[in-house]
Amino acid sequence: MRTALAVLLALGLPLAASADAPHAARAVLKDAKGEKVGVAALVDAQGGVSLSVKVQGLPPGTHGIHVHAAGKCDDPEFKSAGPHFNPAGKKHGLKSPEGHHAGDLPNLTVGADGKGELKATLQGVTLGSLLGAEGTALVVHASADDEVTDPAGNSGARIACGVIAHGS
Repeated sequence: MRTALAVLLALGLPLAASADAPHAARAVLKDAKGEKVGVAALVDAQGGVSLSVKVQGLPPGTHGIHVHAAGKCDDPEFKSAGPHFNPAGKKHGLKSPEGHHAGDLPNLTVGADGKGELKATLQGVTLGSLLGAEGTALVVHASADDEVTDPAGNSGARIACGVIAHGS
């Protein structure tokens, strides 16, 4: 009987530990007026976190989009979201020869109808790291990210922000 119980406990403990780990997160993107302009879904994936973003009501064009280091979107300029998520202290830009911030993403293209979508993977990141004590936020910028200039790729003002939180 003790052997059977030990086997059940041994099998149950890893299941309980994995049940505590986050499997999905989301961010509701809002503009400076507090109006919803998009949503992002994040799920753990092999080698990182898979991100899917859908936006509407944004200005047409190409926009930088990044994960920022604080889970706050308090003021209309979204400065409370802090700098880019960069736990390894790397340089900015997906094209940086020295490696890029963990929160760097490809640009988001928004059509003439104000709608856009982006699917990307945040390499070397886990949902646990994004949902840590300080939290993180997803921020859309007014201009395209040049993918090399430190610290933010000349991507301009922050026009939308969403706190990354547990959930699907």
